[in-house]
Amino acid sequence: MTYLSITQNDRSITLHSINHWNIYHLKAIDKELSELLKKINNRSIVWDVSGIESFDSAGVILFRQYYHTFQQKHTVEIIGYNDKQKRMYKLLELHSKNSTITIKTPNIFHRIGKATLKSLEGGKELLEFLGQTTMAFGQSLLSPSKIRFKEISYYIHISGINALPIVALTAFLVGLVIAYQSAVQLAKFGADIFIVDMIGISITRELAPMITAIVIAGRSGSSYTAQIGAMKITQEINAMKTMGFDPYYFLVLPRIFALIVAMPLLIFFADIVGIFGGMVVANLELGISFEQFIHRLQSALSPTHYLIGILKAPFFAVIIAIISTYRGFQVSSNTQSIGYYTTKSVVNSIFFVIVCDALFSIFFTGLGI
Repeated sequence: MTYLSITQNDRSITLHSINHWNIYHLKAIDKELSELLKKINNRSIVWDVSGIESFDSAGVILFRQYYHTFQQKHTVEIIGYNDKQKRMYKLLELHSKNSTITIKTPNIFHRIGKATLKSLEGGKELLEFLGQTTMAFGQSLLSPSKIRFKEISYYIHISGINALPIVALTAFLVGLVIAYQSAVQLAKFGADIFIVDMIGISITRELAPMITAIVIAGRSGSSYTAQIGAMKITQEINAMKTMGFDPYYFLVLPRIFALIVAMPLLIFFADIVGIFGGMVVANLELGISFEQFIHRLQSALSPTHYLIGILKAPFFAVIIAIISTYRGFQVSSNTQSIGYYTTKSVVNSIFFVIVCDALFSIFFTGLGI
């Protein structure tokens, strides 16, 4: 999170103070201000404090400290302050003429404690989000008229149909790579035909679901986060609440339902394209005709492997949709946080998809399937 944004020209530089200037963020603010001292040169300064969301005495003292430091070498004009900030500044100026604030470097215990508290707060927010989503889901099942079918169909088109080209390309290339690597090793032992077994089982059971989920997390999940984040910045979500519209019905559930519908179809499509990519390599490298490949595939690939891959689809869809919408609601009131939470959305979605896939593998291996 940043606390200063800068606009500048040849003669002046404008500092825009943003976010929370309080005791909890002093170290980060001090770091940004100290780095700024090296860049000002001989230009005048206009310091705009209208973007500060909260301002306590510690923040004012730090502001005062750097204000006097800037004044020693530059012309400084302060704009955008409100009456409360002005009163607090005058009060500290009157009673703390010689006071300065020292930024202490936190030790390892402080950092561990701060990270733990942040994780607990994040967990609390996530549980609240899951609770609200679950309630909205349950109420929509009890009252199907509340389900936004038009929005669901829109997101199926955006997240499913429009994703077909990139899913197809990715699955085809994965099929090619797996087939090439397998062909070299199998040819050494004269077991060329077993490339069909390897491609068929690995693609349908593991690779197609995994690759499709990763592509959707990076493509559709990131767009969900950015869309909701932009709505939060422009106060659209607050406007929805003011008008009596529940954001969970209008923003979260349609995206979850859309991915639950689209993901199995995308995985099925990726199965076909990935196997076709392996089929092409088997024909070119090992001389296995398409007819031989399909005939072997019918006996090597049982419906169980295919169904296991399809079974993962709704779980992956729910993970991606919930994480991406949750991160969208976390976006704060500045545009930089959109990029931050969009990145977190993609990383978290991919991580938990891989974890979920690993749990499926352990579970089905334990059952002997």
